Amino acid sequence: MITALTGVRQRVLALLGRLSMYRLVLLALGVLIALALALSAAELVSPRLLDLLVSLAVLTAATMATDALAQRLLHLPWRVESSAITAAILLFVLQPASDLSPAVLGGLALAGIFGAVSKYLIAWRGRHLLNPAAVGAAVVTITGLGTFSAWWVGTPALFIPVLMLGLVVAWRTEKVRVVLLFLVIAVAVSVVRQAVQLSGAGLAFDAGQALSAALLQSPYLFLGLFMLSEPLTLPPRRWQQFAVTCLVGVLAGWPISVGAFTLGQERALLIGNVLAALLARRAGVRLRLTERARITPGVQQLTFQASGGLRFTAGQYLELAVPHRRPDARGTRREFSIVSSPADLPAVRIAYRGEESSYKKALAAAAPGAQFAVTGVWGDFVLPRGEAPVLLVAAGIGVTPFVSQLRSLEGAGCDVVLVHVASSAAELAFREELESLPARVVVFTRDRPDRLPAHWTWAGGVRLDAASLGRAVPDLSSRHAFVSGPPGLIADLAPALRGARSLTTDAFAGY
Repeated sequence: MITALTGVRQRVLALLGRLSMYRLVLLALGVLIALALALSAAELVSPRLLDLLVSLAVLTAATMATDALAQRLLHLPWRVESSAITAAILLFVLQPASDLSPAVLGGLALAGIFGAVSKYLIAWRGRHLLNPAAVGAAVVTITGLGTFSAWWVGTPALFIPVLMLGLVVAWRTEKVRVVLLFLVIAVAVSVVRQAVQLSGAGLAFDAGQALSAALLQSPYLFLGLFMLSEPLTLPPRRWQQFAVTCLVGVLAGWPISVGAFTLGQERALLIGNVLAALLARRAGVRLRLTERARITPGVQQLTFQASGGLRFTAGQYLELAVPHRRPDARGTRREFSIVSSPADLPAVRIAYRGEESSYKKALAAAAPGAQFAVTGVWGDFVLPRGEAPVLLVAAGIGVTPFVSQLRSLEGAGCDVVLVHVASSAAELAFREELESLPARVVVFTRDRPDRLPAHWTWAGGVRLDAASLGRAVPDLSSRHAFVSGPPGLIADLAPALRGARSLTTDAFAGY
């Protein structure tokens, strides 16, 4: 069952990876706005159609104008998607304008302004720490500046659209487990809170009604799927993300009163953002390009010198921002597994294949000395502790995290088998480096590589599939399996890996 789900998950991820995260989120929110407007026209949601249209116009204008001004002053590229996402989320969180009074319209504009400004003022070395929409909603709610957070999106009429569109976003960001944990905690705590409060008031408690209200008439679904799941405000490791999720879930489910306001909803998220920032130990890192090399006919390796305190564990990936004119639908940021070992710092290596996207063309045009910002280091694709036998399966450029891991294991005496898949022997990336490392390697290529070392084996030109993997690694059941490469390959191999001691994947969605 787990391997079947892994296969489905990877195929969906391959499809969603064709769009950048920002554009996918904006597309999902745009569809949700269109549905909300239609439901409002049919009087199936509480805000009136005119109120929603006016509110959306004010929020969009205020947020975009503030972002455009700030990024012009700071000489940064204007990210239209980021501005539009903040405005769209605020539309669903804030009480829409019920009249055209300056106070109400000004409150909406201030929410957009505060949210946009927070990206630059509440930031650490180039990365915002708090969810911008949550900041805007919290400030106007606490201060009473014209409007307040109403979370009208928590209505039965929007439950299915929010769920379906939000799942697409969470799947793309690989935060489905985070969202599910949040919903379980928030809903459970909310039901308990209702039971305690009704019991204290001497009123009857209906568990079914309380559960229905927590699911269908609360902000939890939208908060989890569209706000908590934002990767930039989550810490890098999964256990850290779960810790933040638990805190936000408890505070959202049982808002604590602090003076005249509570710590529920968007304020709970902001508290979670603070914990995430403490766990992440965020550092603004810049990479200066020092060397470019073509290691196979189709793969380039870039070597950088890092400044700003870069830290990572072998197997993790970094996100590199390459601003350029007229970016395509994939955006200006990409994720790259780190090739080098942590011991090589401050030298950092990444590798990539092809130059078909606007991003890769801009990266290929960069000259030595060019500097780029690292927006974060993430990932749980790390080897288990101890000396348990390990299987590493790499397809093409997917070998990059394994180079780092094997470099880090040098001299440790671990039992490692690497299955290295490439279109041809000439495309075996990092062959020379891997030959010097103590891992048994099974090569899957159509043609036989020349001069294989004694600890390397050619699979005979067969295609890697479930059957050939089982023949190449007969003791698979005793090994922890790690697979890195295109989501389609991971989906194909999932049935063969059901017998492994564990399975960890590192799909290159959106690469």
